[in-house]
Amino acid sequence: MNDIKDRMDKLEDIKIENFIWVIYIAIIFLSWYANSKEKKYLLYNDEQSKREYQNLLILIFSILVIVYYYFAKASYDDYIKLKNENNDRKKNLHLALFIGSFLVLISGVIFLSIAIMDENIDVELAFN
Repeated sequence: MNDIKDRMDKLEDIKIENFIWVIYIAIIFLSWYANSKEKKYLLYNDEQSKREYQNLLILIFSILVIVYYYFAKASYDDYIKLKNENNDRKKNLHLALFIGSFLVLISGVIFLSIAIMDENIDVELAFN
């Protein structure tokens, strides 16, 4: 019976992940648009484009922090569910997944902070 519940939980996770893919596609288009605003600012010293670019970066990284939080929390919850699991390898892999997800969340918070504080667009933010 537990196998059916696990499968249903995984299917629900896939449904949420598919929605997140749509969010990522929107982020790509927003980033592309933000780059056009940055280019306009750099070519023509257009202050309105600079403000729009900065606001778009803040929006983009705010959305990403929410997505990164979702993945960090989900990986933490999965790790906690394994408390009584006998398989140490599985526990270690889930712990590594949580640590990786948490570090991505931290990087998102740092990028968002830079986007908010960098008034002169001195730092090039990238998703490397």
